[in-house]
Amino acid sequence: MTAIIILFAIGIVLVAVEILVPGGLLGLVGGLCLLAGVVAAFNQFGASGGAIASGLALLIGATTIYAEFVILPKTRLAKKFTMSETVAGRSQPEVADRAAVIGREVVAVTKLAPSGVVTLDGRRYEAFSQSGLAEVGSRLKVVDTDTFRLIVTQIKETS
Repeated sequence: MTAIIILFAIGIVLVAVEILVPGGLLGLVGGLCLLAGVVAAFNQFGASGGAIASGLALLIGATTIYAEFVILPKTRLAKKFTMSETVAGRSQPEVADRAAVIGREVVAVTKLAPSGVVTLDGRRYEAFSQSGLAEVGSRLKVVDTDTFRLIVTQIKETS
């Protein structure tokens, strides 16, 4: 009887601590202690004692899950530990609108060998030069786009 009570007490404490310290490991060990207590109850008291221990373990598990996912998020403590603001910003520049950039003239901001940066209407875009090396300041023409960059080519000078 003492082993069952100790296993259940350890299981309840670990599961309760799991509510405040999420991560799963303490809850898993606590659940295993409860399971060991149920097995010990079946061995020591038979089917009726095991059934009572099983019901108690299920009640403890259900109460813990309810407290962790329904009650705890509404408390002041949880609101202090959770983020309430979002960060506005982008990690990548916006992709150019294909229809708006095809055929437009751009200027190389960096050397395109064959990739680099160009400007179009004051905005910087990553670009790939189909005609190979393009020096800084070169005038280029947008011929296509791919996922994140413009495909450009040298403007042919007509005389």
